[in-house]
Amino acid sequence: MSYAANAKWYSENAAIMGTNIYVEVWSEDPIQGQLGVKTVLAEMERINQLMSPYIESSELSKINNVAGKKALVISPEMFELLDKSIKISELTKGAFDITFASVGYLYNYKENQRPDDKTIDSLLSAINYKHIQLNAEKSSVKFLNDKVKIDLGGIAKGHAVDNAISLLERMGITNALVTAGGDTRLLGDRQGKPWIVGIRDPRNRDKQAVLLPMESSAMSTSGDYERYFEEDGQRYHHILSPKTGKSTYDVQSVSVIGPSSTYNDALSTAVFVMGLREGLGLINRIDGYDAVVMDNQRKMHYSTGLQQ
Repeated sequence: MSYAANAKWYSENAAIMGTNIYVEVWSEDPIQGQLGVKTVLAEMERINQLMSPYIESSELSKINNVAGKKALVISPEMFELLDKSIKISELTKGAFDITFASVGYLYNYKENQRPDDKTIDSLLSAINYKHIQLNAEKSSVKFLNDKVKIDLGGIAKGHAVDNAISLLERMGITNALVTAGGDTRLLGDRQGKPWIVGIRDPRNRDKQAVLLPMESSAMSTSGDYERYFEEDGQRYHHILSPKTGKSTYDVQSVSVIGPSSTYNDALSTAVFVMGLREGLGLINRIDGYDAVVMDNQRKMHYSTGLQQ
């Protein structure tokens, strides 16, 4: 493999979508390399403006404000992602469910706030992906329960990473890494060697629990350390069970490896909610996807594809 003498890596960090975005591209042309980095960051910000529940003008906020009252015409991109979300809900028997936000919006991890049991119970019936009614002909969405709220936190970053990699490929870039929080996708290898992607220790920010050599693949990690607070020795984190509206505690982190960051992102959330046995069982039935799970006793478990 020969590279032009002036070829080099171009990289940048940015805080977008409530997380750290990191991009690294290899290019022989400085203009292409710098443009590649800027293109990725611009795409991340575009999706943030479209899908953030914290931005009042976002399409997601508009859906949450209107769809419980009447059908709302939405962009093709949003329609497709909602459709994918519903299909993944069906595949995971509701373990992944974007309507978790019907209760989830009441948690504020920065302020150590959580809803009380009575409030959770009063809203639990709103958590059901079957309340999301999509109309393909009209490209519209309607909620069949007016208390429904959706949040794409378990899939939007993966979608953004996939989009970013597609944009780089269209620019003719053949080697790159794009990371958005726990979601990483790799284009090609790292100059003839594999990329080394780490899964962090859920209880030590500075330590990697596992290092995996990877190329032309993707991995997403969901962990109970991303957004949480502790109260009376209990950790309240952002991965909620759609059945209870509360944090789940069977595992500490789940990493899913597969070709699509969008699916990895959603599946890592689903496996976390399902727990060790059921979650790994699901991954073992999906071709092309693998998982690494750290349980609540800090023991590592691997899907069958990684045990060979």
